[in-house]
Order: sequence, then structure tokens, then C-alpha cells
Amino acid sequence: MLFEIYKNKKILVTGHTGFKGSWLSIWLTYLGAEVLGYSLSPNTKPSMYKELNLEEKITKSVTGNILDKEKLEKTIQEFKPEIVFHLAAQPLVRLSYSEPLLTYETNVIGTLNVLEAARKCESVKAFVNITTDKCYENKEINRGYKEDEPMGGYDMYSSSKGCVEIMSSSYRRSFLQDEGTMAMATARAGNVIGGGDWALDRLIPDCVRAINTNLPVDIRNPQSVRPWQHVLEPLSGYLLLGRKLLESGKIYADGFNFGPEEDSVLNVSDVVLKFIDIYGKGCVHIQKHDNLHEANCLMLNIEKAHKILNWSPAYTAETAIEKTADWYKHFYQKDVDMFDYTIKQIKEYEGCAKWMKQLI
Repeated sequence: MLFEIYKNKKILVTGHTGFKGSWLSIWLTYLGAEVLGYSLSPNTKPSMYKELNLEEKITKSVTGNILDKEKLEKTIQEFKPEIVFHLAAQPLVRLSYSEPLLTYETNVIGTLNVLEAARKCESVKAFVNITTDKCYENKEINRGYKEDEPMGGYDMYSSSKGCVEIMSSSYRRSFLQDEGTMAMATARAGNVIGGGDWALDRLIPDCVRAINTNLPVDIRNPQSVRPWQHVLEPLSGYLLLGRKLLESGKIYADGFNFGPEEDSVLNVSDVVLKFIDIYGKGCVHIQKHDNLHEANCLMLNIEKAHKILNWSPAYTAETAIEKTADWYKHFYQKDVDMFDYTIKQIKEYEGCAKWMKQLI
């Protein structure tokens, strides 16, 4: 089994109450890991964490802020994890315009707090630091960004994540060179979709809310291009990267992109229309005025992850949208146990990802 290394491992997941954090915690629990989650309470209603009763499914859940250095350090020292997956963040572009200080405090200082707490804990061998595709200085070019291209960002969210990448590189060179220190890598994913996301100002959650209240789906930037991928795609990359760090240490301590193939880079309008078609109902309304800047074109180059990690996407954009729509349909129809259905989608992904079979 490709991820057998996680069985009985003690693993800390920050941001476990969020969308991606919930999916990762479920996958790790399914793999037999002891998962401790450290996060704020869910900030959406519904939330995947609450609806699937994850507090009862994982080993332990701690409600805490990554800006609370003492509580964070105490939690890590008591649990003694072997690997940390750091997902806790202020993850929304539009919120960063109204909350710039919160965005920088959480994403930059919060990440530094987690790194420091992990470095002080001798049990931690590996650290997977999750950032975003938006960390790159976006020049609206019609090709994918490579890992060695400049960091940047127009909005405060994107620039904060660019800062996290720069800080992480500096931190690695300053403190993690000696033998016995933890191996730390950063992971940059594209626009992630999947069931269980109810965040504000995200495309698929906006679709779900509109459809289930019989309202049209508002689209702000219909022609904007993004690297759409199902949530299990980057999570599989994070798990693979974590395995490599645990097995081989600093050889893989670097930055990696986890994105879709080029034919899965769709514009916003295409994604919404495909989602509505699969879901079976809904209509679209194009907003004419929006003064907040968002990138028009953003793509990732994933050659490095393919060549060095042997990772590659398993789903097309159409499959990702289909799996996402199916999850939400079952949730609102209340016809299946959603925790079991989420595990079912994880198993389906494992069966579809050819690279997993090649690495076993």
C-alpha cells in the first residue's frame, strides 16, 4: 500500500476543521494514522467537519489559534507528532481586502509559529507546509508557473502566501540544514474543488448555495482561467511528499506544484455551466461590476512533481466537477452516510490514480 507509512503514525494537521483539512484528516484516519487536529472552530455553516462528526473520528481535536504560541507549542510537545501537515490559514482572496492584518498575521506569523513549535519538538521528522498557486508573481502569462519563478501577489492573500514561501526557504536554510533536524517542504496547489466546501466567495460553494435556495449563480469574472482540480489531487501530492520526507529526509525538502493537466485549466463560466449540468438544476447571472482585482489567468507547471515524485493528476476537470456535484447531491438528499461516502470517493480516487499503483 502506497501510504502504509502513515499507519499508526502520530500526525498533526493544522486547519483540520477547514475544507481541505477535513478531507486530509479523513484520509489519514482511513490510513490508520493517529491524527491530532489543531484549528479554530469551523467558520462556515454547514461545515464538513461538523456534518461528518470528525471530532469523534480523529484521535484528538484541539481548538486553538496558530497565533497562540504557548498553546500551540504545548499541544505539539504533548502529542509528539512525527509529521506535521500545516494547512491553517486565512485562505480567501476577497477577505484579504477587508482583513489585511489578519491575513498577514495568520498566514505569515502563524506559519512561523507552527514551524518554531515543530522545530522544538524532537519527535517531528517531516513538515509539509501548504501554500497556494497564488504565491507566484502573476504576469497573466499563458503557461504554467514553475517552482523557481518569482514569488509575489497583487492582493494581500496572494502576497502573504508569497511571503510564506520566501520565509520557508529562509527558515530551511537558517535552521534545518543539520542532520537530525526536520525536513520541510512547501506544496502549492491550484483551485481546489470537492464536496464539503461552504466557504464564502468560492465558486463551487457559491453555486451550491444558489442552487439550493433557487437563486441564480452569480459569476464575477466569467472568463478568468484557473487550474481546477479535485481536492484529492493535491492531498495525494501532500501525502506522497510527506512519505518522501519521512523516508528520505532533506532530499525532497523543496517547493512543489500540484496542479491539473493543461486540458483541465478552464474558465469560471465553463466550470459553473458544467456543474449546473451535472447537478441537474440552476441558472447563471453575470455580475457587471466588481472593483476588487482578481487574476485573469493562472496556471501551474507540474513537471517537477512528475519527474521527482512521480506524481500526476488522476482526474480531468470534468471528472472533478462530477465527483464534487455528486457529493453535494447526496448531502442534500440525505440518502447516504456522508462519512462513508467520502471514504468511498477516496477509494475511487486511489483506484483511478495510475501513479499510485506504480509506486507501491
